[in-house]
Amino acid sequence: MARARLVAGNWKMHGSRASNRALLDALLKELPVQGVESAVCVPFPYLAQAGERLTGTALHLGAQNVSEHAQGAYTGEVSAAMLAELGCRYVIVGHSERRQLYGEGDAQVAAKFAAVQKAGMTPILCVGETLAEREAGKTEAVVGRQLEAVRFESGVLAYEPVWAIGTGRNASAEQAQEVHSFLRQRVPAQTTILYGGSVKPQNAAAIFAMPDVDGGLIGGASLVAKDFLDIVKAART
Repeated sequence: MARARLVAGNWKMHGSRASNRALLDALLKELPVQGVESAVCVPFPYLAQAGERLTGTALHLGAQNVSEHAQGAYTGEVSAAMLAELGCRYVIVGHSERRQLYGEGDAQVAAKFAAVQKAGMTPILCVGETLAEREAGKTEAVVGRQLEAVRFESGVLAYEPVWAIGTGRNASAEQAQEVHSFLRQRVPAQTTILYGGSVKPQNAAAIFAMPDVDGGLIGGASLVAKDFLDIVKAART
């Protein structure tokens, strides 16, 4: 059985009702792309808008974060049950920006991962090393630790080298494959593993051609309809 191919856009903190509508309309004109599943992970305030537009379409809805708590006095947080009720299929957990900027540790990420699965959605678990960790030869130790913290029996895994996110730098296809191969040995055989790190239309085909890369978690390029669509098409087997 072939592994599922997936390209998921992470809009981060971008968007407006007008720009969201235009972007989604443009994407839906050309989706689905045969053999590739696609999704967009949008900011919390726009989940309802995007969910209504995407109902019954081939483009799936995702969220960028979630609380590890089911409910309670957690001002500003959003539970997994809330995201599921809004129609989310995917939820990103452990993104490097959450780890780096907001201090989320492995234990908290693991709790969020479990909360997403309990609510019937698919977590996209992000792992990745900083530039200092890569230069110190610690890449496998870091991503291995981040993965082992989670009881990973199902879900989507995303390797996102921190040094290649929003920097314009990206790992070569061979560098991505090396880490994906390491991760592949530590998860169930049918796990979809995405690469996330400055993927663009110009480099997507080479990265997606690697045997252990099953698609991408796309940042900035997911905000431009043509770029995102070109990347989705590059993921065709």
